[in-house]
Amino acid sequence: MEILLAQPRGFCAGVERAIDSVERALARFGAPLHVFHEIVHNRQVVEDLRRRGVVFVDDVAQVPRGEVLVFSAHGVADAVLEAAQARGLRVIDATCPLVSKVHQQVRQYSADGRRVILIGQVGHDEVEGTRGVAAAEPLAVVGSAADIAALDWPGDTRAAYVTQTTLSIDDTAGLIDVLRQRWPDLQGPNTSDICYASQNRQFAVRALARQVDAVLVVGARHSANAARLREVAEQAGVRAWLIEEANELDPAWLAGVRQVGITAAASTPPALVDALCDRLVALGASAPRALPGEVERVRFRLPAGLDTPALPEQPCAPPRLHPGPPAVMSALGAHQSSSNSQAGAPIAAQATSCTLEAGDTSAWNRRSKVAAK
Repeated sequence: MEILLAQPRGFCAGVERAIDSVERALARFGAPLHVFHEIVHNRQVVEDLRRRGVVFVDDVAQVPRGEVLVFSAHGVADAVLEAAQARGLRVIDATCPLVSKVHQQVRQYSADGRRVILIGQVGHDEVEGTRGVAAAEPLAVVGSAADIAALDWPGDTRAAYVTQTTLSIDDTAGLIDVLRQRWPDLQGPNTSDICYASQNRQFAVRALARQVDAVLVVGARHSANAARLREVAEQAGVRAWLIEEANELDPAWLAGVRQVGITAAASTPPALVDALCDRLVALGASAPRALPGEVERVRFRLPAGLDTPALPEQPCAPPRLHPGPPAVMSALGAHQSSSNSQAGAPIAAQATSCTLEAGDTSAWNRRSKVAAK
């Protein structure tokens, strides 16, 4: 059996930034360190950080006054920030810059007098945070054509839409068309504003599915982008399973399979893909081979206060993005990356890409080791 690896797969820049932020804060301020919600949607990452002294909370009131609080990559509602400020907490905002950009779009559309529609999954941490962004009227969250039909807004409503970042252009295109039919004056972000990582991973798994008999997606069951990768593979006509780690693999799934494909969600550490490759090789598969694909070179700056000797003098003020060092250490394995940042830019690098040569197995052969701080 041959193993083919999708490219790209695994950690995106927003996830790397969020995990690195927690690890640097933990090293600087010590344990316990409080984080609002799971830093990313991956059980192994969360459990690893919890063992090292990170306390994950769902209520700001659970954090002792004056302590450090890290916001997760998914972003928070304005009320959460206000509550943190009221308790005198020192806030480190690890919100993915792409999510922050959506929040800013909501504010701009609302200030322009438009009613805002959020295309996303009700209950998802990111969606709940975006719903809580200051707007003249509450956001309407839709995830289907039926949800749109249920909105009783008049046809001349000045409407605008934003999307959950873990959705891709393919995920949202049909719903945007339905919205435009209802409200011709609809405004929305450029397609380039949609999360590059979600789109790239879905393109990659679709290409992978054309060359294999089965696909294994490594990711958390409650991860929206992990579940979507499995769906995309199945829609491409192959059997696909979502597993959190290698020991969940059922060898019976591989009966008659000559080529098996592997991909990973944007919040999945490389070490989990390595472990799955090890398991398959132990079952008799050949060494994995990476398919050609886009190599992501996006890097985001760390939150303010994590590359200086101390936090800012006014710790309750919303932190700003600023240049950070290039090394990014993941919670489950060293993940070194270079930065293309430019001074003064809010985002450290624009998306660039290059082609990975077919047959490159470096992602598997270069073993990740647990980061020692």
